[in-house]
Amino acid sequence: FLLSCADGINGTVNWKTKQANNFIISRKMAAGKKDVYTIFSKVHSDRNVYPSAGVLFVHVLEREYFKGEFPPYPKPGEISNDPITFNTNLMGYPDRPGWLRYIQRTPYSDGVLYGSPTADNVGKPTIIEITAYNRRTFETARHNLIINIMSAEDFPLPYQAEFFIKNMNVEEMLASEVLGDFLGAVKNVWQPERLNAINITSALDRGGRVPLPINDLKEGVYVMVGADVPFSSCLREVENPQNQLRCSQEMEPVITCDKKFRTQFYIDWCKISLVDKTKQVSTYQEVIRGEGILPDGGEYKPPSDSLKSRDYYTDFLITLAVPSAVALVLFLILAYIMCCRREGVEKRNMQTPDIQLVHHSAIQKSTKELRDMSKNREIAWPLSTLPVFHPVTGEIIPPLHTDNYDSTNMPLMQTQQNVPHQTQIPQQQTTGKWYP
Repeated sequence: FLLSCADGINGTVNWKTKQANNFIISRKMAAGKKDVYTIFSKVHSDRNVYPSAGVLFVHVLEREYFKGEFPPYPKPGEISNDPITFNTNLMGYPDRPGWLRYIQRTPYSDGVLYGSPTADNVGKPTIIEITAYNRRTFETARHNLIINIMSAEDFPLPYQAEFFIKNMNVEEMLASEVLGDFLGAVKNVWQPERLNAINITSALDRGGRVPLPINDLKEGVYVMVGADVPFSSCLREVENPQNQLRCSQEMEPVITCDKKFRTQFYIDWCKISLVDKTKQVSTYQEVIRGEGILPDGGEYKPPSDSLKSRDYYTDFLITLAVPSAVALVLFLILAYIMCCRREGVEKRNMQTPDIQLVHHSAIQKSTKELRDMSKNREIAWPLSTLPVFHPVTGEIIPPLHTDNYDSTNMPLMQTQQNVPHQTQIPQQQTTGKWYP
């Protein structure tokens, strides 16, 4: 639907509908107020819609409609709850236009296209491809939505206000009843002749944080509305110094008309934005050329197609041959220094003093002798560890090992059988006699 305006007093709204050109035009009436029209698009495939530039456009992709597009086709009275998701893109492009957004929370909820058309696209049909995916059967269905943007007579409205609603998500705010109630509350406070919903933006798109899944917290949504009369005194209250001080201290400002919204909408008055386009001065400044600013070179002119062919063989040879020649010369110089300029051992000995050569030769000989001795190492038992006399007979005991005994095969611990001259200790028998 294309929501252009809303009206309501004290929540009392009467609805009348009529069919005209593939639209349902809803009429809100209130005592003493002008009629307000809301346009709802009830078609989903290969249809035309006609939103106005600068006015909020909302198109609902209903799952119930697309369920009949997937086989097996349900019979009358049957209820199917297959998960369905949607993919939307501009025909011939992978994404949607910059002004058009899409949201679908779960595969079991409807998808919503919404945004505020720009004046640059007036008169240009925008074809949106809508592809529905059945996540159970993997069937697809594709339809086209043709958006014909029309120019608005009162675009843009000179006074615009943006509200931040803390207790709403964007898909909840896009519902026609909720948005109509909000515009009705704004109109009661502002009292304009014309009031349009210009745009709706999720707080997540403004850098907001995803709320924790506790206490039914919401993401928050920004709603911009426009009117043709100056802001009311209630909306201006947020600009007084006392409320500005309270906002700087993260306290809620005191707004007299907040009770008209509080029943359904929790508005963060510190984040309200009031824009008066009648007082905005043009920011265009003539560019004074000076240091650091290049002169205007005109439009870019690409080269013509009739370019002459160029032979890059000579450039290739020069690029490859010159570094190769330099590397070859350096290699030859290094080879001459390393191979042809060696002095040799004889020249070194001739230039070395004789006393130094003698010392060096003596060290080499000593080293060689030590290495030869280590190969034929023979270890004799220390005399202090050998018994000289037999403890019983008093005879001189010869050494355990001869000089040519191979000590490398000697066990680490000797038993009684390994020692031939071991003295036996007498043992006492049970009869009381001693035996050697």
